[in-house]
Amino acid sequence: MSAIQTRKERERAERHQRIIDTARDLAEAQGWEAVTVRKLADSIEYSQPVLYSHFAGKDAIVAAVAEQGFADMGAEFRRLRTAAPDAVAALTAVAQGYLEFARAHPALYDAMFVMKVDLHFGPDAVETLRSAFGELVAVFAPYAGASDPEAFTEVAWSALHGLATLDRGGRLRPDFRDQRLEILVRQWTGGQS
Repeated sequence: MSAIQTRKERERAERHQRIIDTARDLAEAQGWEAVTVRKLADSIEYSQPVLYSHFAGKDAIVAAVAEQGFADMGAEFRRLRTAAPDAVAALTAVAQGYLEFARAHPALYDAMFVMKVDLHFGPDAVETLRSAFGELVAVFAPYAGASDPEAFTEVAWSALHGLATLDRGGRLRPDFRDQRLEILVRQWTGGQS
């Protein structure tokens, strides 16, 4: 590969990442409704055809943002899990980290879990999704008992998603956040602490 090809590929990758970063920033500041190809093109000073050369449209941009969100989330879960002194502390830290992630990055969370994107979990999922889910499995598997660890993780994850969604929507009392998490951890671990 020539130096010119290498430079062009690097520039293309940088443009690609800039589109994703700008979409994420714009969505966090103004909501996903504000993210349009035209607005993105204006924000990053590229023509719309340049954006379309990277992404088929807004849905593809949202999926790319979501995929990077899973990479961020997976890395944070790994950090929290490995820093914990024991399995219950790891579970608690990752669950708390999940809820804090949802509160701190509402538009990103929506891209990852609420909006319709062409990303699917399971054995054929992209690596970032498998890795993030693998971190959840790592903290929930010790408590799965006779249940399949991945099925147990999906149920526990559903509870976290429910808490995150209800909390973000103002449907739950903020002063009970810690207590709700303690109740969930006790239920997941069979009362271990």
